[in-house]
Amino acid sequence: MRVALMILLGLVVGIIGTAKVMSALAARNPMPKAVMQTMDYHMDALSQALKTKPCDAAGIRHHLERVQSTATDIVPTFGIPDQPFTDAAHLLQTRVQQALQSPPADCPALAQAMKSVGGACKSCHDKYR
Repeated sequence: MRVALMILLGLVVGIIGTAKVMSALAARNPMPKAVMQTMDYHMDALSQALKTKPCDAAGIRHHLERVQSTATDIVPTFGIPDQPFTDAAHLLQTRVQQALQSPPADCPALAQAMKSVGGACKSCHDKYR
């Protein structure tokens, strides 16, 4: 009985210790998560505009500019020296820049821009997420 109790106590202490260590490791650099959450917020706003159909050019441009601004933070924030990662981040920046050069003025144009930008996001997430 005493041995079983000691084993159970050891397991509980081990689980608590592991949870604390994992929490500390996850909290060490919040910036990568913040960059992705910011990108997600603006991409979701664009997706909502497509669903509800108030695709106004000013709102679209605003969110695309924020996506472009945040996309430039990806490489320095994540610090992954892998060339394919850097290429994927630059592809995203290029596609957002292309969308901003001729900003979508209506929902069909926004859908096309979202497909292009979303494809760049997906290609990176498939490999690095």
